[in-house]
Amino acid sequence: MAKARNSYELRLMRKSGGIAAKALKKAIETISVGVSGVEVDEVVKREIYKLGGDLSYKTVPGYKYATCITVNEQVVHGIPTDRKFESGDLVSVDLAVMYKGWHTDCAWSVLVREQGTGNPPKARFEESKTRRARLAKGGRVQEEEKKKFLKTGEEALWDGIKQAVTGNRVGDISNAIQTKVEGAGYQVVRSLVGHGVGRSLHEDPEIPGFGEKGKGPVLKDGMTLAIEVIYAQGKSDVVLESDGWTFKTADNSWGGLFETSVIVGGKPEVLTGPNPTMG
Repeated sequence: MAKARNSYELRLMRKSGGIAAKALKKAIETISVGVSGVEVDEVVKREIYKLGGDLSYKTVPGYKYATCITVNEQVVHGIPTDRKFESGDLVSVDLAVMYKGWHTDCAWSVLVREQGTGNPPKARFEESKTRRARLAKGGRVQEEEKKKFLKTGEEALWDGIKQAVTGNRVGDISNAIQTKVEGAGYQVVRSLVGHGVGRSLHEDPEIPGFGEKGKGPVLKDGMTLAIEVIYAQGKSDVVLESDGWTFKTADNSWGGLFETSVIVGGKPEVLTGPNPTMG
């Protein structure tokens, strides 16, 4: 069970979370047509080091990146690659920061559009022609479906956060996430869960995206949790890709990921910042 943190420990975790929030925002600003996951990862790495943090993922044996980046049917733990993002891609960035031995964890999913930072004029022009052709074939409908998919995941995250109050149980968080995701016609990935966070990147308790209200461990004031919404457009089953890290949906439907680290209290405190897509 995650321990309640004292005031000094929470100060360090707030610093860690602030660095993570800024790094995630920088990542989201970097994602655009023609940019690769490797490039995003390098931007995040520089930002974390610039702000005085360290890479939590260095504590994961065999992993050398600052981020996990997944695209379309991929769900979690994606290795950043040289594949260039295309308009209409769903891209998720997951990152974690260590500051003076204290970890915070966060993730966000976005829809790649032709408008974006780092998109050169020629690429914008060529992509614009492709986009117009795609929209003429019904691409606009799919784009709206993707926006709905992402909006559902974000709303599920905030619904879960609202339940991270002293005296509630883990199942209250889990049920709130499940209700939003499945109510919209999507499925929570049941084999991958949120977790406690603090001295280690992954601590007890596990926080599934599904469950019953009033069940599970009691939430205590000062606990620190990484709440995750891990979900799929289609079935909830996932499979491991050949790289040995990346999980994707078994049916190749879209995957989505939203995560933030919070402090449990009379009112939950979000450590890793507000929506990173906002100004």
